Amino acid sequence: MTNILLTGGRAPATLELARAFHRAGHTVFMAESLRGHLSQPSAAVKAQFVVPAPRQESEAFLSALKNIIEQNQIEVLIPACEEVFHIAKGLSELPCRVFTEPLKKLDVVHNKWKFVVHAVEHELRTPETLYVRIQDDLLHAFAHWRKLALKPVYSRFAARTLVLPTLKRALATLTFGSPWVAQEFIAGRQYCTYSICHNGHVTAHTTYPTTFTAGQGAAISFQHVEHPAIFKWVQAFVESMQFTGQIAFDFIQAPDGLLYALECNPRATSGVHLLASHPRFVEAFFNAEMDCIFPVDHHSYMLSTAMLTYALPASILEGRFALWLKTFFTSSDVILDFKDPLPFLLQFRSIVSYLLLARREKISALEASTFDIEWNGEK
Repeated sequence: MTNILLTGGRAPATLELARAFHRAGHTVFMAESLRGHLSQPSAAVKAQFVVPAPRQESEAFLSALKNIIEQNQIEVLIPACEEVFHIAKGLSELPCRVFTEPLKKLDVVHNKWKFVVHAVEHELRTPETLYVRIQDDLLHAFAHWRKLALKPVYSRFAARTLVLPTLKRALATLTFGSPWVAQEFIAGRQYCTYSICHNGHVTAHTTYPTTFTAGQGAAISFQHVEHPAIFKWVQAFVESMQFTGQIAFDFIQAPDGLLYALECNPRATSGVHLLASHPRFVEAFFNAEMDCIFPVDHHSYMLSTAMLTYALPASILEGRFALWLKTFFTSSDVILDFKDPLPFLLQFRSIVSYLLLARREKISALEASTFDIEWNGEK
């Protein structure tokens, strides 16, 4: 059995990973910069460590991880959230196997412009995209398309994405100190994926439609669907990069059936919840040669707190209350586990932390959830 160090314990996906590794007989350790985070009270974790903020204290963060690895004989470090980029900067300093790629390769998929360029070079479809550095680029985009979306090159959860903005709103919103991308707006059905990969080979995969979200982008209900075209796209992209680690994509399928990849996240996402019950899920992290596994059923899962706070009001306004009711009462909460109840009972602690930070920094609660771990291209 293996000593495994997880980072990013604030995320429900990381809690799911901890429980899965623990059930499989591995010893799980957790390092987090957020005090009172979601996974902190979990019985699946042998020891918890508070570490410096990866974004604000990158060198101290890496030094703390190195000490934890050496003192606890850690064999594998699996980053789960955006601290993965800060870990990738110091891969050579960490004395264990780290399940991710070097920063240069991660940047190709995290940077929304570089991601599109790489996909196009390998004949993989994305929306038509323009790089926006100055006001003239923005004006050109609006002259080129009648409908478009604007995103910072480095962003997450669609927190700052402008969908179908007017030119006036775009000019008032964009700051040209950092680059953006403009993309042709494509209407259609949205999907998310999550995959585990070794040297370009996918060992675990799930696809799930985006039905309810927290804000514009973060899915909060999950149900696996079979979608061969999406899986083929993911396989081709992962192979083109010879990628190792966890990787997730957002897609949109237009009414004519054409499939477009919108962006990529080289980290754990909520797709973990759909795969965790598979008997070979943990093996997918260690066996680079195994055939790809998929969820064992099509059961629906959710973040019930987010479904109540975000999706319920939105569903009433959008006329989707009946769908919300059906989803809420037929889905299992991903945090609630009667064998490990404390994370569910104490989850309000991390929520309060986000709300206080959001108020102090004048950002949204969703943005606060990554404030100390996100990476936006800094050297």
